[in-house]
Amino acid sequence: MANDFAFESLNHAQREAVAAQDGPVMILAGAGTGKTRTVTCRIAHMLERKVPASEILAVTFTNKAASEMKERIGGMVSKKAAAEMTVCTFHSLCVRLLRGGIHKLGYKQNFSITAYSDQVGIMKQLIVRKGGTDEKVKAETVLTEISKAKNKGIDVADLQDDFFAQLAVAYQNELRAQNAVDFDDLLLLAEQVLREHSDVRDHFRKIYTRVTVDEFQDTNSLQMRLLQQLVGSPYHVCVVGDDDQSIYGWRGAEVANILEFERFFPNPKVIRLEENYRSTEAVLHTANSLIKHNLGRREKVLRSTRGGGDNIRIVAMPGDDEEADFIADEILGEKTAHGRQWEDFAILFRTNGQSRKLELALRDRKIPYRMVGAQSFYDRREIRDVLAYVALLVSPDNDVPLLRILNAPNRGIGQATAVLATDDSREKGRSVWQSLCDPFFTSTLGGKARGAIEDFVALISGAKNRIDIAKENPADVLSELLVEIEYLPWIERGCKNDSERQQRGEAIHSIKESLRDHIAKGKKLQSFLDDSALASEREDDDLEKKKGATLITLHASKGLEFPIVYLVGLEEGYLPHFRSITEGTKDEERRLLYVGITRAQELLTLTYCSVRMKWGQKTGCQPSSFIGELDDKYIEHTTFDDIQNVEMSSDDLDDFFSSMNNIFAEED
Repeated sequence: MANDFAFESLNHAQREAVAAQDGPVMILAGAGTGKTRTVTCRIAHMLERKVPASEILAVTFTNKAASEMKERIGGMVSKKAAAEMTVCTFHSLCVRLLRGGIHKLGYKQNFSITAYSDQVGIMKQLIVRKGGTDEKVKAETVLTEISKAKNKGIDVADLQDDFFAQLAVAYQNELRAQNAVDFDDLLLLAEQVLREHSDVRDHFRKIYTRVTVDEFQDTNSLQMRLLQQLVGSPYHVCVVGDDDQSIYGWRGAEVANILEFERFFPNPKVIRLEENYRSTEAVLHTANSLIKHNLGRREKVLRSTRGGGDNIRIVAMPGDDEEADFIADEILGEKTAHGRQWEDFAILFRTNGQSRKLELALRDRKIPYRMVGAQSFYDRREIRDVLAYVALLVSPDNDVPLLRILNAPNRGIGQATAVLATDDSREKGRSVWQSLCDPFFTSTLGGKARGAIEDFVALISGAKNRIDIAKENPADVLSELLVEIEYLPWIERGCKNDSERQQRGEAIHSIKESLRDHIAKGKKLQSFLDDSALASEREDDDLEKKKGATLITLHASKGLEFPIVYLVGLEEGYLPHFRSITEGTKDEERRLLYVGITRAQELLTLTYCSVRMKWGQKTGCQPSSFIGELDDKYIEHTTFDDIQNVEMSSDDLDDFFSSMNNIFAEED
């Protein structure tokens, strides 16, 4: 084993985990307790004990996690050994299993895996074929229900909605005819082939004699059944996870897998990693005091190796404008005063909609930021559509926005017509708009398409004339245009739930208000588009490659850590989310807050507002019921006004001493 990972450098519990090599083992790894280091040392120790590298399998949830684990193991053992072991995701493991046995289920060995966009395409065709267009059924909604059923082990023919069940059966038949499988089928068929065919099962049990599963709290019931088929007696399986960080129940994760592990594998050795190397005692004590309110959890208490630390602040805010401004100002001040890096700061929130004002406050102060786990406001479909309409009001000759909204909402200008118009514009060296305005081109189209294009041209021309000739307010023109085309009802029809409908409506309202403010300052439409384009400039999703303070959803923050954390919106209905209160999943919301708190290494500030803007209306808020569950030992309760007054008085003192110095200087 490499010196960096010498056995002596591990703490007592980590050593115990590394040494526990045989039979079922469960490592309960609390936040920041050196989980990855322990797991990689444990695998390296297997090789020291002469377990063949080719018999070692480690399963993770993401490709990124798999490549990181491979890299870590590669730094501890020989390159040859690292290359021989299998470190992969559940889905890529299933591809390996199926390449060796899918023929037993009547598929050809060279099956293809269907991408999500192709799944949507197939489902859209089936909806039309089955007459579902009248019922306003969304392909994505049907696919979500099919996925849930597959992961729960329910036959898709038994979906509650009869029409969905018909579509699901037709969809499976279509995939089968193409010798194709989707991502859920990979798991489903791999479990089936191992369960039904002992020769395939025995073959893979001989290949993989040592199995490790990371992030075990995120597994669902289908993944658990797959693991049981893959691991036979004497059950050399090690699962690593933390039930207190099980926050993906909404996408099928079963916390019962970790809570009831003994039911699946007999007499496991359970090892708790409780020494935390990340956070101060103040942060951990507060986190522990919250999570103990969850019943039926695996008992563990995180202990800091770093000691005390600054108190945690809980700040009462008048509203979300003050919340955003306060945080942005503090980040700026802390960076200046203590020479911090922008990357030291993170702002965590429960829902995507909460990021908007935070983004604006950071941009106003020229603070660079990176968005993680939340779509940037300007990446949302409805915002891009609305901005495309604004772009046409500036210049209809811009092809990209024109093609984006040519049939959004649906107005009878199909894909085929759009292709013909694009081809015509290329041949004649002009814009697509000019082709649409050309009677010679439109005369080549069918009557329905020709009429739809003429209506569209009249719509955009009329709106543009109101701005250019009649000098009307562009914000008014845009608002009335969106009402005329019934954009909001159209986008709402594609929403999966009330929450999504509300978010889309609020986003559209917000962009219209931004345009109104922009025009009120005497600025032009084009500069509004320029500002929006700059704000929406995104890099890829790899956090390490980006620079700036981090804006991140609580769900996406798991596994990350930051010196200074602001956790916003601790209000009833936001955290815990109102859905959890009606659905009885408040325990998961408590775990979500626990995950958020344990991201902080040094400083943590929690905020809640008296008022939040919703749909352009001020809505009253109540503090989260979770605040009352936090032990006050390391907590300082304060308000926005109190902090402002303290800062004011210190500024006044500075002014006083400054003026005194000036007086003395003049006397000298």
